[in-house]
Amino acid sequence: MNIEMIRAAAQRLEGKVRRTPLLNSSFVDEIAGRRVWIKAEALQHTGSFKFRGGWSAVSALSPDVRLAGVIAFSSGNHAQGVALAARLHEVPAVIVMPKDAPRLKIENTRALGAEVVLYDRDREDREAIGAALAEARGLSLIKPYDAPEVIAGQGTCGLEIAEQAAAAGIAKADVLVCCGGGGLTSGIALALEQEAPNMRVRPVEPVDFDDVTRSLQTGHRQSNDRSGGSICDAIVTRSPGEMTFPLMRDLCGPGIVVPEENCLRAISVAFTRLKVVLEPGGAIALAAALYHGDQLQGEDVICIASGGNIDTQMFMCALETYPCPQGQPSV
Repeated sequence: MNIEMIRAAAQRLEGKVRRTPLLNSSFVDEIAGRRVWIKAEALQHTGSFKFRGGWSAVSALSPDVRLAGVIAFSSGNHAQGVALAARLHEVPAVIVMPKDAPRLKIENTRALGAEVVLYDRDREDREAIGAALAEARGLSLIKPYDAPEVIAGQGTCGLEIAEQAAAAGIAKADVLVCCGGGGLTSGIALALEQEAPNMRVRPVEPVDFDDVTRSLQTGHRQSNDRSGGSICDAIVTRSPGEMTFPLMRDLCGPGIVVPEENCLRAISVAFTRLKVVLEPGGAIALAAALYHGDQLQGEDVICIASGGNIDTQMFMCALETYPCPQGQPSV
């Protein structure tokens, strides 16, 4: 992996991906006690940054290989990103998804034209299922994070952050990234190392699923005891990727671990103050900025807000249980 791969992915994504805004609200700043900048990737196609990696990987395949179709495994956001990328390339897609994935994500993936194969994440191995289907049908496997072209696509978000931060006069900041297997985190870290070296990337994970944080502490890949059971389903993985972890180990600062309650609070703040809809895993970086400021440094913090694919029931629960605090914005 290198910066040139990210720049090449950016060229392939030109005109296909949305350049998402870097948002700021004085109301949010007041809660956090510093300036908070939100990279609103929930406004990306399919509601998350995953379209970047999906398009990057599918577009990098040779035309004859791509024509046979692609396969991916995902709890929902990577599924939708790959499904849309495949549809736009007019090739078939098969997506392996856990049975307990949010219904909205399963329905959206099917609506994008993909064939959805459901599995039990506690009893079945999604990688084995995906490998078997890929071999039987001649499909190209698009991994959710441990693939160079996927990491490169996610890294284009980092290129945008570098440009937008410079335009906003942000010279130095922690960049908080919602982290599962580490594709987005490592891609952004690699991009910022070259384009904005004063930015420090910090992975953010939910309590009980802090494999990346523990891995960074020990210098070796650590695993979670289980692969499900969190409302932050989009960023729950067993362990960091074999490819992504060395990049995070070399380029990232310490991880931050956030309880689910604070993710729900951040959903309410994002909607009330920014008019951005986030799912729990997509709100976790904002939650770290709002409620874990003692672990941050500097006057500015940048948060990745992605994805926004949340079921109505969960969304209403967040708004009703944790109404956004009222306050006066600073001038």
